[in-house]
Amino acid sequence: MTVYTTIDSPLGELLLAGEESATAKGGTALTSLSLPGQKGAAVVQADWLHDPSAFEEIGRQLSSYFDGRLTHFEIEYVGGGTDFQRRVWRALEEIPYGATATYGEIAERVGTSAVGVRAVGTAIGRNPLLVVRPCHRVIGADGALRGYAGGLDRKERLLGLEAASAS
Repeated sequence: MTVYTTIDSPLGELLLAGEESATAKGGTALTSLSLPGQKGAAVVQADWLHDPSAFEEIGRQLSSYFDGRLTHFEIEYVGGGTDFQRRVWRALEEIPYGATATYGEIAERVGTSAVGVRAVGTAIGRNPLLVVRPCHRVIGADGALRGYAGGLDRKERLLGLEAASAS
């Protein structure tokens, strides 16, 4: 059964969806974290159960992150995606808090040629766990902010938060 809730954040109301898990802190494994107006955002389904209590631990960690006190999430989440997407998403998780990587660097980490950079960008764009799986830390080779499903203004805010907290 999918459970969900919404929580307020500096980026707007976040939609969290998850599944019960015996191994997750708080008992819920995250399947999606969406921002308002996000391209490809999850949409609450009729059979989903609204259960804010299932996300208390995740909400606490998100709050600490937005307050600049948390630099690494300890959240269980449910996989999904293709093998290639999962490789790209794992590479995202290796980008340290307060740091960035280019799309080309991610392509190299997952063993894709320079031609594969576009496929890497597509996989990053399909990341269902914005904020907690840090796709906002990926930038263009020229240092410019490129593509973010939640909008470039939010990407800039997240990078600014991390830079301010890391210093």
